[in-house]
Parts: sequence; C-alpha cells; structure tokens
Amino acid sequence: MNPEMTIKDGRAVELLRSYREGNRAAFTEIYHMYIQMLLNYGHCLTTNTELIKDCIQDVFVKLLDKQDVEGIRRVGSFLIISLRNRLVDEFRHANFTIEASVEDMHYTRSTTDVESDYLRAEMISMRNEYVEDLLKTLTPRQRQAFQLYYMEERKYDEICQLMNMNYHSVRNLVHRGMLRLRSVAV
Repeated sequence: MNPEMTIKDGRAVELLRSYREGNRAAFTEIYHMYIQMLLNYGHCLTTNTELIKDCIQDVFVKLLDKQDVEGIRRVGSFLIISLRNRLVDEFRHANFTIEASVEDMHYTRSTTDVESDYLRAEMISMRNEYVEDLLKTLTPRQRQAFQLYYMEERKYDEICQLMNMNYHSVRNLVHRGMLRLRSVAV
C-alpha cells in the first residue's frame, strides 16, 4: 500500500529464514505482521469470519511446511494469493456439497477491492523507488533545487533566497538537473 510494504516484506523474508534456523518466535512475528491484512481481505470475499480464520490458519500452515522459502520475495503477496486460493477451494467445495439451489443463494461483495489496492500500492512503491534512484543521479544542489521547485512547489524567487543563489543560477541548476534526469531515464 505504501513504501512500508516492501520493508515489511523484507522483514518477513528475514523472519522466515530465522524461523528455518530454529527461531520459533520469528513465525509468530510474521503472523502478527499480516493477520489483520488477511482478515480484511477475507472479509472482502465472504462474511463468514470462521471460514476466513480457518483458511488463514491453513495458509500459515502451508507457509510453515513450504520447503523453498528462498523463492518467496513478497510474503504479503504470497499470503494474499494463498488465502484467495484457499477460500475459492472452500467455496467450490461448499457449492458441490450444498443442498440449497443456486437461485436461493445470496452473494455479497464488498465495494473495496483489497487485492487491487495492494497491487496499486505496490506499483506506487516501485515508482517511488525508481524516482528516488533517478534523483540520486543529481548533484546535492540540483536535488535541493528539484525538491524545492517540483515537490514543494516554491517559486524561483523563494528558492534563490533559500539557497542563497541568484535567479539565473537556480534556473540553470533546475534545467541541468532535468537534462541529466532525461538522459538517465532513457
């Protein structure tokens, strides 16, 4: 949802490794990191809280049993997808064993789409990281001028005072920074 998600996933990967090395408390920490997100996501798919809790438990057991934890880079995505698959399996099972007719069933769907929100936040996070990497190619003075002009939306006159530079120098600084970013971004 924001840049913390990648930090959270990185921390979770470290905890998984620690769990594999024998630290049982590491798995508890992973559970607490993601349980609320999984409950919220589950409630977008069904109102049956007990079914959601059972499926979340199955997902964490699956994570415990997974031999190749090195292949998991985004623990949050892994858990969300696993929960969705587990719930879908339960829905299929329930539809095959239920005695009520399909016409009598009432389906509810939440207006919020947690999965889309999560994916959108992940894309924003990746875009922010890309912009940060681009800004690192600028000189410190260019970065400061960019910050003031584009992010804080200050006027050139204000930037001149803050950076103790003349108007023409500030304009050149911003212009040369833009040229550098264009050459690096290509």
